[in-house]
Parts: sequence; structure tokens; C-alpha cells
Amino acid sequence: MNQKIGFIGCGNMAQAIIGGIIQSGLLPKESIIGSAKSEKSLEQISRDLAIKVTKENILVAKEADILFLSIKPDQYAAVIEEIREHVKKEVIIVTIAAGITMDWIEEQFQFPIKVIRTMPNTPSLVREGMTAFCVNHTIQPEEKAVIASLLESFGKSEEIEERLMDAIPAVSGSSPAYAFMFIEALADGAVKDGISRDKAYQLAAQSLFGAAKMVLETGKHPGELKDQVCSPGGATIEAVATLEKHQFRGAILKAMEECTKKSMDLGRG
Repeated sequence: MNQKIGFIGCGNMAQAIIGGIIQSGLLPKESIIGSAKSEKSLEQISRDLAIKVTKENILVAKEADILFLSIKPDQYAAVIEEIREHVKKEVIIVTIAAGITMDWIEEQFQFPIKVIRTMPNTPSLVREGMTAFCVNHTIQPEEKAVIASLLESFGKSEEIEERLMDAIPAVSGSSPAYAFMFIEALADGAVKDGISRDKAYQLAAQSLFGAAKMVLETGKHPGELKDQVCSPGGATIEAVATLEKHQFRGAILKAMEECTKKSMDLGRG
């Protein structure tokens, strides 16, 4: 790739993506530019990622061939108004905000614009991200292929219909937070039983990593894999029964429902 990649907004998600791209070797650091509001943020990003940074969104807009708008949903209108007259003619706009539709982005620019809507997640930082994306009618097949390769430089990507995008934060965008909570809870239980904290986190995290890998690589239903761990009358089925009594699945489903509602609300502003 020889495109210049720009990031307006360099928060945690943007830094995860930038870090993943750099680690993959797909682009050199010199091909990435980002903007942030505070001097403290600029110093931290420059130190940790070694990319070109600036306070000026317009400078990023002028340089970028692919422009990530990695800002909060309520900031999109103001930022687009600021950069509208400064983006390159063939720029590809990549959004990562919940609830922001491609039609709305086109309306804000007030002229035909190439738009790709994405929902990545923070494991992108260790090149194990999951990004769902959709494209508008102006994106050509070769451009979609470029963006897909970019997204897959820091994990996996999946193209879906835009009508399903509001459901993505709950299942992959926000779900690492649920997983971190689960790992923390497992570690707390291990510590309670006398295992040291560092070993507890290692045991819990590696077990979840391995379980996820089994789902992806075996192609078996998660329920089948769960059954394989549960011996009749054993400790695992006792634990599973206890989770069911305490509405483990129900709590997750309710959390996802609330996450989706909030994502849609954010898009409505």
C-alpha cells in the first residue's frame, strides 16, 4: 500500500488500530498521520506510536487518502463541517462510530463521497481485532479490497449489510469488555482459592483464548464443545448448572440488548 492514512481523533480505539497496522508492517509509520486536541495526547501518541501528529484536523484531511473519523458520534457534524472543503477528491472516509449511517455522512459532506462504515474493537492492538464493515455505492471493488486488507492487518474483518450494523457493538465492538470482566472474575475466584494473582490471570486469560480458538478452528457448535468438558456428575456441569441458575446467558443477552439500544441512541444524537 502507498496511501496516506489519516486519523482525526487518536483515542484508545484509533491507537489500537494504528498500533495493529504498524505491527503488521502493511504501512510504514511515515504513512500515518493523526490529530488530537491536547498537547499531552500528542506527546503520548508521538512517543508510543512514532507517527506524525498535529492539532490541526484540516492538515490531516488534506494529506489523507484514507481518512478515519475516530471521534465520538456527537462530534461528527462539527468535524465534517471543518474538513469538508479540504479533503482529497477521491478520499475514502472510514467511520468507527456507533449509530452513524453512511447516508448521514454523505449528507453532511454535501457532495458525493466514498464512505465505509466500520465497527472495530480494541484487540486490534494485538492484531486479533474483529471489524465489521459495510460500504456505500461509490466504493469500487478494488477500493473495498484495499480497506479489507487494511482492516485485516490488525485482525479479522466481515462485510455485512448496513441494516445490521447497530447490532455489531454488542456482539464484537463492546464484547471485549465483557470478556475482561469474565477473566477478572475467574481470577478473583482463583485468588480466593489461594492461587497468586499473576498466575490466576494467566490461567483465566489463556483458557478463554484457547476456548475461542477451538470455536474458530474446529467449526463445532459452542454447545457441543461445552458438552465435551462436562462429564456426567462432574465439577464442570455443576458449575454450568450454577451459572444457569443465576441467569448467566440471560444477563449477557440483556447487556447486549442495552448496548444495541445505546448505540442506536448515539447515532440519533
